[in-house]
Order: sequence, then structure tokens, then C-alpha cells
Amino acid sequence: MLIFAPEIPMGPEEFRLLRDFIYQYCGLHFSEDSKYILEKRLGRRLQELKLNSYKDYYYYLRYNNARDQELTELINLLTTNETYFFREEFQLRSFNEEIIPELCERKLAAGQDKRLRIWSAGCSTGEEPYTIAMLLLENPAVRDWQIDIVGTDISQRVLQLARKGLYPESSFRSTDERYRRTYFRPQDGKWLIDDGVRRLVTISHLNLFDTPRVALLGRMDVIFCRNVIIYFDQPAKKRVIETFFQRLAPGGYLLLGHSESLMNITTLFDLKHLQHDMVYQKPQETAGGDRA
Repeated sequence: MLIFAPEIPMGPEEFRLLRDFIYQYCGLHFSEDSKYILEKRLGRRLQELKLNSYKDYYYYLRYNNARDQELTELINLLTTNETYFFREEFQLRSFNEEIIPELCERKLAAGQDKRLRIWSAGCSTGEEPYTIAMLLLENPAVRDWQIDIVGTDISQRVLQLARKGLYPESSFRSTDERYRRTYFRPQDGKWLIDDGVRRLVTISHLNLFDTPRVALLGRMDVIFCRNVIIYFDQPAKKRVIETFFQRLAPGGYLLLGHSESLMNITTLFDLKHLQHDMVYQKPQETAGGDRA
């Protein structure tokens, strides 16, 4: 019979093993002085799995038959997912009032299909992709267009909430009451999103470091990735941003969080000054031809 101490200490070697494994898996970076974070958040898993050490947990993540399920648990424990509807209002105004009309005009001039594809990378509990859907439902520029919005996240826990579409009051801290009356109905003390909004949005599990699966998304006109790359170190940021570059159609837009920048990461994108915000745009003609 195994006896467990209330708290199992994490040694320096165990920290390095787990830190490097997590980084290689999904890009989350833990500095040398953040060992206590891993120790605190993962200690409960050792108890539940009846493991004696963090090295045992490392081997469990690598070789156990239940490793995929445990990776889901691991990511749920390590990621924070605080968000709400209509976050970063000025950027959303630029998206809806400037970027969307420009994309539509350019597509029509080029004789392309009346279709827009938008990716919310790191969509958390779904407020961001559903916000985008509500804006486009009311935008006359896309009234007869096909709208495809894909929301992805690495955490299965938040994706389950996004698929339910049931939100507490805290999700509406920046929402005009008109949107709540139009696109939600009360249920069990919360607010359930309308099926008309849901139909525009597909919610999927995706690791941004899983390049083959990311490629299956196809080309996008706009990518939202707000308050995600702040958790990555410089090489991981570069890898993810270059992935976004590959997924964007020529002339497509990348929208980051206001605390995020591509400075010292890449020069692939042009910084575009719009009326309400600054955003990044993939050049319409890339050097050496466009890359798939």
C-alpha cells in the first residue's frame, strides 16, 4: 500500500523534464522561477494517479496508454481562459467597419466567391467567435455572403463550454444590452446563445503546434489570436505567427491582442493603420509568390 505525502516536492531535474515536454507539445513556456506553478497545479494529478514523483508523471505523459486523456487534463490545469463578449471594442470596430468591407470589395473585384473564412485561434469559452458572428449578422456588407467562423482552443474543458453556449453575467461586462436581448435567451440563471449565431461558428480542438492539423483548416481571410502568444517564448511565437502567415490568404488580416506585437518576431506582415486600431496584414503579393 502506497502512502502519499500531502505535497510532493518537484526536483530541478523533474521541473526541466516537464517544462521541456510541455513546451515541445504546445509552446507554453515556464521560466526557471516558475517551478512552483507547475508544482502547485500538477500536484493533485500525482495524488489522483497514485504516482510517487513528478518523474513518474513525466513518464506517464510520454508512455502511458491514457496519455492523450492526461494531456487534456494537463492543458486544462495550465491554461487560464478569462474572456468576455465584445472584448477590445476598437479592434472589433476596425474589423467590422473597415476590414470586412475591404475584403468584400476586393473579392468581388477579383471575381471570387462571396465567402469569408475567419479563424478565432485560442477561442476559450467561445465569446470571441460568437461576438464575430453577431457583428457579421448585422453587417449589410455580407448579408448574402457565406460566413465560416472557426473557433479553436487547446483546452477541451473550455471548448465544452463554448459548444454549450450558456454564459453567466460576467461574460456580458462589455456587451450592449441590445445584443443580449436579440441573440440570447435566459436559461438556468444564465444566457443561452441563439441558434442563428451558432450556425456560423464551428468549435474545434486544436493545438497550434500541430502543423498538419492546422493545415487542414485551409485558407483564412482573417485570423484573431488575441492574448495567446503572450504565453509563448520568442521561438514559439515565431513558429505560431509563421503558421498564421501560411494559413492567411494574400491580403488577409491578423488581429492580435493590444498587449501583443510582432516586433522582433517577424517582418512577414505589414502593419496597417486603420481608423480605430492597428492590425497586421499579409501582403497581397508575397516575395517569391504566395505560399500555401
